[in-house]
Amino acid sequence: MLQRLARPTAANAYAFLVLTMLMWAGNHVVGKWANGQIPPMTLAFLRWTGATLIMLPLAWGTLRSEWPAIRASFPRIFALGLLGSGAFNTLQYLALTETSITNAAILNSWGPLLIVAAGALTYGDRLRPLQIMGLCISLVGVLIIIFHGEPSVSELQSLNRGDLIMLIAIVTWAAYTNMLRSRPAITTLSFAALTYAIAAAVNLPLAAYEHASGQHVVPSLAVLAAILYTAAFASCLAYFLYTRSVDMIGATRTGAFIHLIPVFASAMGMVMLGEEPRIYHAAAFALILGGVFLASRQPAAQSSSIDD
Repeated sequence: MLQRLARPTAANAYAFLVLTMLMWAGNHVVGKWANGQIPPMTLAFLRWTGATLIMLPLAWGTLRSEWPAIRASFPRIFALGLLGSGAFNTLQYLALTETSITNAAILNSWGPLLIVAAGALTYGDRLRPLQIMGLCISLVGVLIIIFHGEPSVSELQSLNRGDLIMLIAIVTWAAYTNMLRSRPAITTLSFAALTYAIAAAVNLPLAAYEHASGQHVVPSLAVLAAILYTAAFASCLAYFLYTRSVDMIGATRTGAFIHLIPVFASAMGMVMLGEEPRIYHAAAFALILGGVFLASRQPAAQSSSIDD
């Protein structure tokens, strides 16, 4: 079973990505729930510190053997750690202190479009008609949620500071995903351990600032569980699977799966935080899944190749 999952096939990548988006949707819920109990930048620091402590023992052997390659390409590794782990999640937690889970998750769905735009500008990507169609269909689903099923200019004017912070976060994620194409030729274990440690380091002074300004963690078992979830699942497992999926099927098709986050996050918000479901959620769900399906398909003749 494990050998089958280790194979670099599109089917495995899709399974990994669905699981990854489910865990990241849960991270939205944790980030919102933690407001008032764990300061946002402190949560980011504790998350990546925990993830580093989990990954270092697993990656120690590869880190030692790959140290010459790591040292030669450290500036790029640092940039990836800063963007993908450090900046994105810190901005996400900050955004969730001022906006809803649904807003943050929906704005996350702009990621694939920004990834495609960045890929076209940076790498000269050419998109197939099915990919363009899939992204457009998914976008319709996103717009349905943004407008709450009732198009209105006033909905666009209601963007608050949290929404704007989340948009900046998505820009950093798009840059990170495209930069993964040229990440140094080191194992995923080494890459994860290094980028997690970088994220923890860059968030340390931010967490110290929060502490000095009187923002403290409220100790409880629930808080500890939230930190462990972000470190072990939303970080270690999810980022490992995401990076592996980019290696398998490319940044463009991987990015399309980000549309699943608002679907999962909205459902979790309904169940865990008492949000009431609406009919338009079902319509958006169908459109988003349909778009992801189309964007992830390849012609039969190219089914074994990586989509660049």
